[in-house]
Amino acid sequence: MKAATYLGGLFLTGLLAGTAQAGTIKSDVYGVMKNGATVHVFTMTNNHGMRAQVLDLGGIICDVEAPGRDGKLANVILCQKDLAGIEATGPMSALTGRYANRIGHGFTLDGKHYDLQANPAGVTLHGGRPGYSTRILTVQNTFQHASDAGVTFRLVSPDGDQGFPGTVTIDVTYTLTDNNDFRIDYKATTDKDTVINLTNHTYYNLAGNGAGNVENQVMTLMSDEITPTDQYQVPLGTVASVAGTPFDFREPTPIGKNLRSSDPQMLIGRGYDHNYILRKSKPGALELAARVTDPVSGRTLELSTTQPAVQVYSSNNLNGAAVSGAGTTLRATDGIALETQHYPDSPNKPDFPTTELKPGQTYSETTLMHFTVK
Repeated sequence: MKAATYLGGLFLTGLLAGTAQAGTIKSDVYGVMKNGATVHVFTMTNNHGMRAQVLDLGGIICDVEAPGRDGKLANVILCQKDLAGIEATGPMSALTGRYANRIGHGFTLDGKHYDLQANPAGVTLHGGRPGYSTRILTVQNTFQHASDAGVTFRLVSPDGDQGFPGTVTIDVTYTLTDNNDFRIDYKATTDKDTVINLTNHTYYNLAGNGAGNVENQVMTLMSDEITPTDQYQVPLGTVASVAGTPFDFREPTPIGKNLRSSDPQMLIGRGYDHNYILRKSKPGALELAARVTDPVSGRTLELSTTQPAVQVYSSNNLNGAAVSGAGTTLRATDGIALETQHYPDSPNKPDFPTTELKPGQTYSETTLMHFTVK
């Protein structure tokens, strides 16, 4: 990639703005899996020199390069360094469904109970296996315009897949814009009543992939409440105020400030692994959910979503097995996952916003990452 210069809020490639390339997308072979499947990488650029890369394997986001105050780009997404690493330790920053997060003991829909793949405690995590993150997605189209470029992937999840009813057709579009936005748009339809909750399990480190822990990075959440859980991390069905607790990020707060709190909910999650209810002007509004800033580089993520909640996860299970693109091992707190989504276990909690999808309806959600320099 060419050297880049940060000038007055614009990230320019070359010496002058006039030499900047238009937004582009291209695809290349990323590697071949153990099962012989070929994985492709799709590289997007914008007019300011930003770059983003996604794989057709599980819609994995392996690269989003954002500028710091010194004008240097860094990949702010956690991902392993190569396909062998992804296969060895499991995908990161990937498409998650059919139901992201947790469901306890299956669910009942239209009077019929559906048993799902579950752990010994009866909890299904991220839809069960085979996870959407491990599947090769079909490329529907690529596009490049004067101000953006991107790719749309399709996944057809058949009736009974992971135990869920209905054949669901999912289109996920990744777009990089000239506003330094990286956007994910989800659309899905079904031929039978079902439940659905899609997200991308994106891990962020505004200092850079493999740059160490995020504990000194400062986070603000547009949330006053969480959904507390039982010992198996399934919501109790109640909500709890964050006021006076280690979950309070209503004002800018270092991520690590209360990370080692002995609060009972923090002990259950072994850190942050909790569903935050977002403040919304109206349901489905695309509004700011979170802001994270790295005080050293100044890189700032402003995360907006149409979804009603965000799961905040301090990467508690990273144990050094995965190796980052920078060649460093990834350990607990080396990233902060912000998974925009509906509430966990909503199919079993009638007071939670519904996640039901019926024939003739279209599931439609958007998450937008806007990058600035603070």
